[in-house]
Amino acid sequence: MHTVVAGAFDQPSRATRQNAQMKTLDDMRQRRLLSAEQHANITAWVAGCDGPEAIMAMPSDLWRALSLASVLMNIDAELTQPPHLGF
Repeated sequence: MHTVVAGAFDQPSRATRQNAQMKTLDDMRQRRLLSAEQHANITAWVAGCDGPEAIMAMPSDLWRALSLASVLMNIDAELTQPPHLGF
C-alpha cells in the first residue's frame, strides 16, 4: 500500500521552478549556446517573472536566442517520450 502525503501532487513552488529554469540556462551557457550577455539578460528576465505568461513576454531577441538554444539541446525530446510509470 502506498501512503499519499498531503500536498504531494501540488504544483512545484515558484522557487523550485526558477531553480530548474536557471539550471537549464546555465547548461545552455556552458554549452556555448548562449553568450554571456544573453545568459545574463535571460536570467534576469526569468528571475523577475512570476509565471509562464510573463516569461512569454520576453523581448524577441532574447526569445529567439532561448528558442534556438532549446532546439539545439533538444529540450522538447522529453515531451515525445512515453511517461515513466514505474514507482
